[in-house]
Amino acid sequence: MTPRTARPRTVVLINPNTSDATTAMMAALARRYLGAARPVRGVTVARGPDMLTDPAALRAAAPEVLAAGLRATAGDDCAALLVGAFGDPGLAALRAAVTVPVVGLGEAALREAAADGTRFGIATTTPLLAGTIADQVLSLGLADRYTGLRLAPGDPAHLRAAPELLLDRLGRAVRACAERDGAQAVVIGGGPLGEAAEALRDRCGVTVVAPVPAACRELTRVLPD
Repeated sequence: MTPRTARPRTVVLINPNTSDATTAMMAALARRYLGAARPVRGVTVARGPDMLTDPAALRAAAPEVLAAGLRATAGDDCAALLVGAFGDPGLAALRAAVTVPVVGLGEAALREAAADGTRFGIATTTPLLAGTIADQVLSLGLADRYTGLRLAPGDPAHLRAAPELLLDRLGRAVRACAERDGAQAVVIGGGPLGEAAEALRDRCGVTVVAPVPAACRELTRVLPD
């Protein structure tokens, strides 16, 4: 009898907001970067807002992310967890609770952007998270390389619903990071901005670091072959 080939274990991407469309988009990006050998399953948290635009929303999302991660790892088919929001809600709690690798989009993107002493900025759409983002940079020990935050003007929900407007305004923020602040790399601050980040990579004349691909590259370093 021919032995059965073991199925590859799955990377579970947890979306901390309740938008299934955002979950599907981020999971598709992760599949593109991880390839067929690393199956990806997107999971949407059970409750909460469909966008995380302020610190209270991030805090509320953390226990939902933990619960989703515990459910995902209850069996033996989960290889790793990706926390699919730039603020990494629930990341520390998940790492303390599960035995598989856990990678946060924000943490991975910031570390990648700052590698080798690179000066980096952040472009995003959520002004109410500016303080939280600054704290995140500081907690990772990257403040000496951080050139600052630039915001795409406009309501985040409105920008999400108008992709071309989002690209225009986010692109302006990226270029301001480079031209005004001296950033050599610019992180796009938001998991739901994943498609926009992909589109901006060839438009702005500066290295654009997108959180989902950065997290996938981090996963390839921590997962066994």
